[in-house]
Amino acid sequence: MQTRQPALHNQKSEMIPNALLRAMFALAVVTLAITTAAVVSGRPTVGQPKPSEVVASRAIILEGLDAQAVTVRNPDGTLLADLPHGGFITVIQNAMARERLTHRIEGNPPLNIVRYANGRLVAEDPATGWSAELYAFGGDNKAAFERLLDQ
Repeated sequence: MQTRQPALHNQKSEMIPNALLRAMFALAVVTLAITTAAVVSGRPTVGQPKPSEVVASRAIILEGLDAQAVTVRNPDGTLLADLPHGGFITVIQNAMARERLTHRIEGNPPLNIVRYANGRLVAEDPATGWSAELYAFGGDNKAAFERLLDQ
């Protein structure tokens, strides 16, 4: 009696339909063509914040203690906040620390919180050029940094 061996792989020759592969390739080519045309034609950039006057600015030092805890200090070392669950402040501290790691920045130089006349609130890292538009992350997250700015 002959026993049937189970198939070790899918007998179907294609896992992804050819039409889908062609569509994905076409999407990539069209995206590159549009981007190239915009760059070559010198089209002005859009979606960037308009320049505005600085209304308020404060330098702070963010120190990550673990996955959630963060302390906020003035550049002279005085404690502004000790947050065991820093929430969004911890997120910004982690992003800043990662950027500083990739730029090989030693120490922990201050981060600037800047409020502009047009309503923007931005965390700017002069050491790396990195910045985060804090107003874009929602009112509660923006308010966390506004409290630090207003202290």
